[in-house]
Amino acid sequence: MKENEALRKHVVELLAGRNAHVDLEGALKGLPAKLRGTKPKGSEHTAWQLLEHIRIAQWDILEFSRNRKHVSPAWPEGYWPRTEAPPSVAAWNKSMKQVRADLKAMQTLVTSKKSDLFRSIPHGQGQTLLREALLFADHNAYHIGQIVYLRRLLKAWP
Repeated sequence: MKENEALRKHVVELLAGRNAHVDLEGALKGLPAKLRGTKPKGSEHTAWQLLEHIRIAQWDILEFSRNRKHVSPAWPEGYWPRTEAPPSVAAWNKSMKQVRADLKAMQTLVTSKKSDLFRSIPHGQGQTLLREALLFADHNAYHIGQIVYLRRLLKAWP
């Protein structure tokens, strides 16, 4: 049983994303609002697009993991915002708040003794909660790296 608890702890740490690289909070800290919708030469996306993509993907992975009735958005258009810039500061803040809440919910799901990390998700195609949590962390790490690169292109990285 100790191995299972250790695995849960390691997965929660991986989800937090502060061990091998900066987490999302750190990647976006201090980014001026005027740059949130800026796409510099050499970048495919803006910070807003990446934040929203992370939010949507996290929500989708979380809901798939815990809700048999969940329907994923259409790929790829359902996973990206329609605008390059946030419509308002409130929209940016709402997205950040939802990212935090869904991250915490996934961490809670992973740590719950009721959750079997290895059992196939009944409505899936062989996926397990462990696989979904690792996908969640991996996806975030990739796009957080893009945010850091974007900020360097914008000359807005500390």
